[in-house]
Amino acid sequence: MRKPKDFDSELKALADKAKAIKERRVRQLGELVAATGADALDADLLAGALLHAAAMKDAATKEGWRKAGAAFFQGKVRQPAPRPDQQPEGALPLQGGAAPH
Repeated sequence: MRKPKDFDSELKALADKAKAIKERRVRQLGELVAATGADALDADLLAGALLHAAAMKDAATKEGWRKAGAAFFQGKVRQPAPRPDQQPEGALPLQGGAAPH
């Protein structure tokens, strides 16, 4: 006679795996935001831009964004978007610790 399956433990294992995959996805999205320089944007602005992109119906615009994203991942354009208030790499802020505006 065959031993019955332990469905509860299998379900728990699947739930744990799904949770780990979701956590990895969230972490990767955060890394993507940082790698593109979008972490410098205000959260409301970033959310608005993402909402606009998700609602975009124009196929040509989406294709242009897709090509720019593919180039970014292929290393052709690995530099994040320029930030006007960003310190040059390795530079220290002025006295008082505040960055110039």
